[in-house]
This record gives sequence, structure tokens and C-alpha cells, in this order.
Amino acid sequence: MLQEIAEISDGKIYGVNDMVKAACNDCEGCHSCCEGMGDTVLLDPYDVWRLTGGLGKSFEELLAAEVELHVENGVIVPNLKMAGENNRCVFLNKAGRCSIHTLRPGLCRVFPLGRIYEDGNVTYFLQREACKKSNRTKVKVSKWLDTPELKKYHCFLADWHSLKKAAEQICNAGEENSAKTVNLFLLNLFFRKPYEAEKNFFEQFYERIQQAETVLPGYRENL
Repeated sequence: MLQEIAEISDGKIYGVNDMVKAACNDCEGCHSCCEGMGDTVLLDPYDVWRLTGGLGKSFEELLAAEVELHVENGVIVPNLKMAGENNRCVFLNKAGRCSIHTLRPGLCRVFPLGRIYEDGNVTYFLQREACKKSNRTKVKVSKWLDTPELKKYHCFLADWHSLKKAAEQICNAGEENSAKTVNLFLLNLFFRKPYEAEKNFFEQFYERIQQAETVLPGYRENL
């Protein structure tokens, strides 16, 4: 894994207090990373909490227009839709700017960085050829992520990553009924079940994760 990352990165691993050459003058005149992404802009429960609360829509309403579901490594996951001739993100406005910038998903916030999950920790690497903008400047990783409660957020990311990996193991074990049960359970629990916009997300997530442990016992061992 780290060897593969080394081939596409600048060879460095970044923490939240490090400076990284990712700033691009507010993407002025460019939105190439908002086109042709297919189903790769994945949404996690935190993204859905932020979008449903910020847009005043339910997850079902998002599925009707801006979000779709696909199967990745055996597990059903949501992603932002791309549409139109140029396969553009549905939230990209006519001026080529993000219409939900304050609500944008974690993968949009981190780009052109990538995440590394290892030993229960989350670190970052710079994807060398990902951003088309030249003359990028240095910015602190924590500022680039623009996400409050970073310590709690990283714990959530690690636990969600571990939960997905445990689900993948079950879904790829060849038992169709088990895979269907796990997928429907996780989809309903973490995405379809409404979040309270005014209540702290992390409290809600860990209330739900206790229920998930009944279906995926021992998943934390993957951390």
C-alpha cells in the first residue's frame, strides 16, 4: 500500500500540523477535479449529516437528484452524481464554482491530498499529478481540511474505515444472504435513518455504531 502511494505522491507523509503544497488560489478559473469523476466521490455518514442538515433535505431526497448508490468491494456506498455532457458534479454551478462549498464532502475537502489509514490513525499524502493547477502554495493541512473537531473527525474516519473493511469481508465471503443483510443494515442505519442537524454528529454516529457491532462483531480489530 505505502509503496503504491509512493509512486503517485511526493514521497512525504503529512500530519494535520504539517505544511503541504496544495493551495491553488481558491481554484480560480479551474474546476477540472469536479468533472469526469464517475462514482469516486464517495460520501461517508459525516458528509450525509452535513448535506442533509445544510440543504434541508432527507437522504431519500438527495438520492432523487444529487446522490446515487453503487457497489464497491461488495459494499453499497453513496457517491455524488456526475451529469451532463462533461460529466460534471451536479453541485457545480454555471460559473464553474461549487454551490455547496461550505457543505462539500470530505473527499472534496482533502483533494489533492489522499488519506492513509494505518494503526487506527489517519495521515495524508499529496497526489502529485491530481491537481491541474500550477504554482500551488503551501498551506497547513488542518486549514486545508477546513473541518471542525479534527481529532474526533479522525477517530470517526478510522472507525468508519474499519467498519467498511469488516463489511467487505462478510460481503465477499460468498454468502449472498449475509451480504444483503449487512448492506441493508448499514445503509439504513448510517444513511437512510435521519440525523439531527442540531445535534453533534459524533454523538449520533457512536450511538449507531454500538448497534453496528451487533452485526459486525470484532470489527475494531481491523483498526
